[in-house]
Amino acid sequence: MLKADLHIHTEYSMDCSMPLDAVIERCQELGINCIAVADHGTIEGALEMQRMAPFSVIVAEEILTPHGEIMGMFLKETIPGGLSVEETIAQIRAQGGIVCIPHAFDIFRPSALGERIVEEIAPEIDVIEVFNARCLLHRSSEKALAFARKYSVARSAGSDAHTPGEIGNAYVEMPEFKGRDDFLPALVRGRVRGHRTNPLTHFASAWNKLKNRNWR
Repeated sequence: MLKADLHIHTEYSMDCSMPLDAVIERCQELGINCIAVADHGTIEGALEMQRMAPFSVIVAEEILTPHGEIMGMFLKETIPGGLSVEETIAQIRAQGGIVCIPHAFDIFRPSALGERIVEEIAPEIDVIEVFNARCLLHRSSEKALAFARKYSVARSAGSDAHTPGEIGNAYVEMPEFKGRDDFLPALVRGRVRGHRTNPLTHFASAWNKLKNRNWR
């Protein structure tokens, strides 16, 4: 069985300063043996992590659209931000990727897609994050879980870690998979585990954003 944290950031995100080797070290301490590296606006860190890590790494990206973020999983190239929701999904599909909705229905997060948009694109969604350790309200998870049941969408979970101490706060216990085609059937058989992150951790992200305000 895999212990998969399916939403982790690295120093390749503007709001994170966590080195790749620190992620690997923390995962090994916790027995996390599968991760999705989903940096903001780039897959460079995920590709490098895939080369370095002694465990399974899914190349992902959080892509900012005018309406909020969509996560593409199993990507081969970075998808630029600023595209429409429809164009972003099309670009993910063109790479043979998987469409995931991160931090779904989180009313405190400006980067979360609105409920109306999520309902409109429901047929295009492969995975929805039913537990994001950084979401403040349990209600967000409940709504995401109800959505997953309504539309028969696979359920994901991730720490959304921006610091080593957050890694593994949310994860999925799931069967091993060989690649993209095996991932969804394995995820459907998985169980969501974990606990919420201390809200004070958000200050680390805010500080990194401030330091990196001229990023790229």
